[in-house]
Amino acid sequence: MINKEVYILKGAIMNTRFYNAKILTMAGNFSITEGELWVEGNRITYIGQSMNDNAIKLPNFDREIDVKGNLIMPGFKNAHTHSAMTFLRSYADDLPLLDWLNKQIFPMEAKINGEDMYHLSKLAILEYLTSGITANFDMYFCPEDVSQASIDMGFRTVLCAGINEFTGSTEENLNNLESWYQKFNHWNDLISYNLGFHGEYTAERPLLEGVAALSKKYKAPVFTHNSETRAEVEQCLRKNGTTPTTYLDQLGMFDYGGGGYHCVHMTEEDLAVFKKHNLTVVTNPGSNSKLASGIASIAKMLDMGINIAIGTDGPASNNALDMFREMYLVTVLQKLKEDDASAVPADQVLYMATVGGAKAMGLKDMDTLEAGKIADLIIIDLAQPNMQPINNITKNIVYSGSKQNVKLTMVNGKILYEDNQFYVGDDAENIYKKANEIINRLR
Repeated sequence: MINKEVYILKGAIMNTRFYNAKILTMAGNFSITEGELWVEGNRITYIGQSMNDNAIKLPNFDREIDVKGNLIMPGFKNAHTHSAMTFLRSYADDLPLLDWLNKQIFPMEAKINGEDMYHLSKLAILEYLTSGITANFDMYFCPEDVSQASIDMGFRTVLCAGINEFTGSTEENLNNLESWYQKFNHWNDLISYNLGFHGEYTAERPLLEGVAALSKKYKAPVFTHNSETRAEVEQCLRKNGTTPTTYLDQLGMFDYGGGGYHCVHMTEEDLAVFKKHNLTVVTNPGSNSKLASGIASIAKMLDMGINIAIGTDGPASNNALDMFREMYLVTVLQKLKEDDASAVPADQVLYMATVGGAKAMGLKDMDTLEAGKIADLIIIDLAQPNMQPINNITKNIVYSGSKQNVKLTMVNGKILYEDNQFYVGDDAENIYKKANEIINRLR
């Protein structure tokens, strides 16, 4: 058996056996089985009872990991974030959303370049890994630099365009959007790309019509910030005579699916549009609470059968990239909003954070743990005070779980984080140093 550090750092195709494990596959139910899981290359090849019978010939494993009764489960999917905004963490807090954006965030963003984006995204990826996040849905600038950061670190990123009136002319924006869509959907196995734009309130009608036309051309979903604040919705009503959701639907924006980030201030008609087109709501309770945007009607959306995913939003507005905190906020805020302690139970929240996010991001092979699917998985350490006693593991994860319980994060069959150590091809201290150099220069 080879040395662990050599196995992880070489980045070669490896075969790994996890045994003596509890396994939550999320495939159809929330039952937890005991046994083992095999990864050959980047795919899961076996999940089942322990293979201790000497008569059974096992594959040649490069590493065999005794999970010691801890839990293997699918990795979390951060379905809305702006990774490179790590440079603005705790920079412009405690302000109303529009002041925060227009007076603090946008002016600073105007100063950064692609190389900055590369290093700042690497910092975010470290945080994702510590939170058991195996893929992120990233809307930001400089997609090539952001993508390269993920590729270099072995992380999975789904990109979404954030074009708006400030990123170029209508023609430039649409040309870039189509070029990026074609390029990044064929660039690397860890990268995919979705059509999108920043929001109705930062895009004029010709740009929106152009995005809708590209959606029809490629039969592709579209994602955007949607109805995050009352002011955003009221502005759209004054300008277009209807809400952002119905206005975009009138333009044919959602004929091929997609979804909206935030969706806090939604009317019955808006929700009917989401139901009709099978759109996803990506809720961001941490950011929406911190910016006083409101509480989305997640319980009502679930009752309608709308797919819900969970995102952290960016590190400038949250400020953490912590899926445990988001899961807790999703459920407790709904209990308060609905005046019902049974609203949005833990199992539903865990589904949103894994399968719901994968559905939104088009990650069909990374949603559940099943033979033949790609090995994006995590190990939750149950031998911690906050996980004991084990009355109900899924409820422990959502109500008392934290980042301290993430023991291992595997992406695409490779261990990128284990026992508080990163194996991403770069030293964490170097990444921290570079991020601080960038923000000091920009100040």
